[in-house]
Amino acid sequence: MFQAQRPREVHDVVVIGSGAGGGTVTKVLADLGVSVTLLEAGRMLDPAKDYKEHAWPHSVDHRGAGPGGEFYDGRQQWGYFSAPNGYWHIDGEPYTVADGSEFLWFRSRILGGRTNHYGRISLRFADYDFRPYSTDGLGDDWPIGYQDLAPYYDKAEAFIGVTGTKEGIRSAPDGIFQPPPSPRVHETLAKRACEKLGIPCIPSRMAIITRPLNGRVACHYCGQCGRGCVTASNYSSSQVQIFPAMKTGRVKVITGAMARELIADGSGKVTAVSYIDTAARTETQIRCRTVVLAASACESARLLLNSKSPRFPNGLANSSGVVGRYLTDTVGYNLRGRVPALAGMPKHDTDGFGGMHMYIPWWLWDKKEKEFPRGYHVEIGGGYGMPQVGSFHSACARHEGYGAALKTKIEEEYGTTVGFAGRGEMIPNAHTYCEIDPRAVDRFGIPVLRFHFRWSEHERKQARHMHDTFASIIETMGGEVIGGRSGQSISIGGTIIHELGTIRMGNDPRASALNKYCQAHDVPNLFVADAAPFLSNPDKNPTLTITALAWRTAEYLAEEMRKGNV
Repeated sequence: MFQAQRPREVHDVVVIGSGAGGGTVTKVLADLGVSVTLLEAGRMLDPAKDYKEHAWPHSVDHRGAGPGGEFYDGRQQWGYFSAPNGYWHIDGEPYTVADGSEFLWFRSRILGGRTNHYGRISLRFADYDFRPYSTDGLGDDWPIGYQDLAPYYDKAEAFIGVTGTKEGIRSAPDGIFQPPPSPRVHETLAKRACEKLGIPCIPSRMAIITRPLNGRVACHYCGQCGRGCVTASNYSSSQVQIFPAMKTGRVKVITGAMARELIADGSGKVTAVSYIDTAARTETQIRCRTVVLAASACESARLLLNSKSPRFPNGLANSSGVVGRYLTDTVGYNLRGRVPALAGMPKHDTDGFGGMHMYIPWWLWDKKEKEFPRGYHVEIGGGYGMPQVGSFHSACARHEGYGAALKTKIEEEYGTTVGFAGRGEMIPNAHTYCEIDPRAVDRFGIPVLRFHFRWSEHERKQARHMHDTFASIIETMGGEVIGGRSGQSISIGGTIIHELGTIRMGNDPRASALNKYCQAHDVPNLFVADAAPFLSNPDKNPTLTITALAWRTAEYLAEEMRKGNV
């Protein structure tokens, strides 16, 4: 046990976590004149030094398989070129997985968190996504609807910058868009195949600016965008929200601050946050007027479950017993195909901006006769990506020999494949949740999470439908499927990195932890601004909705502070 230091200063708002939610709350509150103290468990970000978007594999002797790219239990970490952003496994910070379950938990340990490297796919939830129970009788309806969040989607898109086109598709609501880039060759072929099959294929909605915005320069296709963006043309909370908010003089950032516990007084209000200085290995209790949790869905749940007291024996804000429950991740299934029409093309730079230029929104949202509920969108990959460790593993496995003959085969096949990645909705189930492990602690003595995870038949049937759809598109492109069997390669829980739903919102305090403004029913000066409040995990990537919901929560919090209610 550390000896806790207890400074006397009282901070107006303490935000824990600096990703999309924490960055948004920090920027919005600072702009409204509220002082914010931001705690980040990782270190400060220096884009010029930390991002490696212009590095080539040959620039390091290990070709990218070195520190940060090592294997853990047979699985590769995120990769050397993105090493500062986080890992599936962190030395001294374990988590456990219950018998019979398989789950991987990705955590970032740097200012800006996952937004430094995420795919930047920015999709609005559809109107029916907020009413899942009313739609098919599964799950629960949100206490808010699309109309409540639409103004905040507008604010988020206008501020961070999102590409796209207005299509009038109910499953993919239109927004405030910057012009999208042109499709690449493989995307053009995929779109033609989709048109023959009656499947929409439209410009992707990405948090990457193609026009200057708020002092940020437009993306000019200069490097490997997935590793971070030194020019901030790609949205990250660190560069777009936190650094500008710090310039107001109303934001104090404390890095290397691992939150241990929220301390409440006899009335049930949070009075302090206890955190560990990860470098000095000392504990500090920082006094506060209000707390906003934005550490990520599972990390925020862990903090609440570890914050026990006689008044809150099951964890802070957990009189309902739902904290840690209703955990979900996105359903993932991938399939690749080799397309002869792509062979023999002149080798050229197809990077464009990072990620896909075209995608397939869910097109069967109004069909009731499917074998599974809900749906998925499809992400398209291909082109002449930068060769790096593992790029030609499958080609080497298929062709015998070595030397010049093998190199010729690799060169012939380079750029001739197209990949489809399904990202679908998981329906919350009673077998998937996180809890405090009764025995394991991390290197700071903080009890760790134990995960339980199980896909239901809903998700397995969805993955089989993905396989059939992708195979049909590949074959319509004149290609052949490479590997993959229907329903056999559904993603491992956690690997899509869209975990959410562990501190759900709702109107009934007996069945939810938060109200419709993400304010705790039990603790009026506690708010949550990551993906934990979500009641469902639709087929849309969650970051844009985290940002919009956090923006709404921040404005509500500022007004409640002005009125003296918190």
